[in-house]
Amino acid sequence: MGWLGKVVGGAIGLALGGPVGAVAGAVFGHAFDIDGSELNREERRGLTSNEEAQMTFFVAAFSMLAKLSKADGRVSQDEIESIDQFMTQDLHLNRESRNIAIDIFREAVNSPEPFEGFARQFYTTFRNQPRLLEVMLDVMLRVSTADGQFSPQEEELILSAVHLFNYPSEGYLKLKARYVDQSDAYHSVLGCDRNDSDEFLKKQYRKLVNEYHPDKIAAKGLPEEFTHFSEEKFREIQDAWEHVKKERGIA
Repeated sequence: MGWLGKVVGGAIGLALGGPVGAVAGAVFGHAFDIDGSELNREERRGLTSNEEAQMTFFVAAFSMLAKLSKADGRVSQDEIESIDQFMTQDLHLNRESRNIAIDIFREAVNSPEPFEGFARQFYTTFRNQPRLLEVMLDVMLRVSTADGQFSPQEEELILSAVHLFNYPSEGYLKLKARYVDQSDAYHSVLGCDRNDSDEFLKKQYRKLVNEYHPDKIAAKGLPEEFTHFSEEKFREIQDAWEHVKKERGIA
């Protein structure tokens, strides 16, 4: 993450606005000197638009997960382990990045900023990347159901994100089925249900493979974290396809 070295080193003279900026400022401190008075003009470096998007993804994602985890009054050990899995297995964060993610999470848990503020800022940055919005909703569902329960408070927050992300309700129900009802999980991964035809299922599979293919994701210049996650998603799609093919007897 190129942006991280700049921020940790305090060599930027800008501040992100909104809830993301508030949490980032608390975590990184001196790096968010708005007028740059602590830095010589020659030493000041701004973030590129891509680096700023990466930073927004990083801070907003872990802030939303913090608010979501605390929605039912307590952060469970299962939720912590699920978030740790997201950091290490999906995003492949190194130790430094993981520690900063934890700091962001802790700051956001106690922040007066509401969940909706982080979700709105996330959408503003990534509104033209619908698959990234979907991935974020998927991660929220995974974390909120990690303890075997899905509280009304947790779903209320996720539904607010669904609304803010302009994500279709039918799509949300299919995402939810992956974690709340596992009987049709493989069909759900492919964006289908058990009653859909083989031809429709094949069409959906080809569409998802095209959208999540690692080469295509890399070419879009999306945040580095999403590139890692998309690779996991691509493997999940392939696995679901193999199971459904075998179940249906598709050649």
